[in-house]
Amino acid sequence: MTSPPVPAMTEQDAEHLRLLSIFHYIVGGMEGLVGCFPIFHFLFGAAVVFLPHKLGEAKDGPPPALLGWFFMLIAGTWMALAWSLAVCLFIAGRSLTQRKRYVFCLVTAGVTAAMCMPFGTVLGVFTILVLARPAVKAAFEAGRA
Repeated sequence: MTSPPVPAMTEQDAEHLRLLSIFHYIVGGMEGLVGCFPIFHFLFGAAVVFLPHKLGEAKDGPPPALLGWFFMLIAGTWMALAWSLAVCLFIAGRSLTQRKRYVFCLVTAGVTAAMCMPFGTVLGVFTILVLARPAVKAAFEAGRA
């Protein structure tokens, strides 16, 4: 048995993919900026660890280095995750334009929908809906071959 023929991708599908690509770049840029917010926390933690004598004298001495390491760990993790997601969004935006990396685009849409409220949620849901269309999936398979 053969499967039914897949309809060709329409102009509307191509336009939706183009718009989704643009919005992936926009949300990726916003996520990159969100990743910059904890820089101040990271620098404060580094100051506590590496420059405790510059923070002034208290009754009990300088703040404990463990506090500084904690600030650096949390801020560094936040920055790494946010910037990694921003890079994934940029790659997914480019992939949508090229009709490549179907599974990567789908996974990135799911992660974005779950982690980047409210804009990422809307973008992720619409991306999943467009990628679920048989004609769009066929266009990605043709781009892979």
